[in-house]
Amino acid sequence: MIVSLVYRVTMKLLSVPVLLLRRQVAKDAELLVLRHENAVLCRQLAGPVRYESADRLWFAALSSLIPRRRWAQVFPVTPGTVLAWHRRLVARRWDFSWRRSRPGRQHE
Repeated sequence: MIVSLVYRVTMKLLSVPVLLLRRQVAKDAELLVLRHENAVLCRQLAGPVRYESADRLWFAALSSLIPRRRWAQVFPVTPGTVLAWHRRLVARRWDFSWRRSRPGRQHE
């Protein structure tokens, strides 16, 4: 729940500049993606790159600011991976698991 709230706030904050200057925002978003990728790589110099949920959230939020045709050059992962992360974030938000009392079929 807190992740979805942070995601929504991040999206709202990042969408305000989009209305003003789309091109400049896309360039700035690309720079933010590259800086974040650099931070992740510096954090994991010794082993393979593992993106944490906060990293995935950040990349998914910035993906709406960058034109889709540029995703392959900007993001450190494939565009399909970014879309899958976004789908998982949305699915987690709308799964209604808090309503379920127990798994399985409900008996009346």
